[in-house]
Amino acid sequence: MLNKRNSDIQLDASWLAVLGDEFEKPYMQSLKAFLVEEKAQGKVVFPASQRWFAAFDSTPFDQVKVVILGQDPYHGPKQAHGLCFSVPPGTKIPPSLANIYKELASDLAIPVPTQGCLEHWAQQGVLLLNATLTVESGQAGSHQNKGWEQFTDRVIQVLNEQREGLVFILWGSYAQKKGAFIDGQRHLVIKSPHPSPLSAYRGFFGSRPFSQTNMYLTSNNKKAIDWQIN
Repeated sequence: MLNKRNSDIQLDASWLAVLGDEFEKPYMQSLKAFLVEEKAQGKVVFPASQRWFAAFDSTPFDQVKVVILGQDPYHGPKQAHGLCFSVPPGTKIPPSLANIYKELASDLAIPVPTQGCLEHWAQQGVLLLNATLTVESGQAGSHQNKGWEQFTDRVIQVLNEQREGLVFILWGSYAQKKGAFIDGQRHLVIKSPHPSPLSAYRGFFGSRPFSQTNMYLTSNNKKAIDWQIN
């Protein structure tokens, strides 16, 4: 757990090459200690530990084309599985994802998906990154400010500095603040209100992030994302 040599965490080799040193730093050791203590107290942590780094394993560093930045994993049972906004097949689609699907249908005129697993996006180069990679069951935001944000800041930093022509999709003020340092000359940064029911009607609907992304990718000689979820 939180150890690059630990067989429980099969972090993709391309990410270990750019992030491996992070696992030895004091903040990550403190985070590890916190998570060990949480489990020792019998608390349920989502997602399951083997899924903490699922976003990285699904989307290797050198294959990232797009970054969608979320905040926390879902804190309900059978929801979080390591990809932001995504839920496993068979799980009810959460409200924010339902609004993402509405905008997707409006933007690209494709059918509204009937299930909420976004693995198909991840496998095409869409890094579905939460700022915080774990949460206590039923306690939204419970693992914030424990070290995960420093780790995911580093993720965004290495992508910003070592890659070119990426698309960063920043929904809501939290994501926009976290991604404020992204170089808009090297990358496309798409900003809009968050897709949650509280803010989607303030400018998320009609923002057309999916077509914007594909236009930018194709203009940079990259294959467009097939956004349709079957």
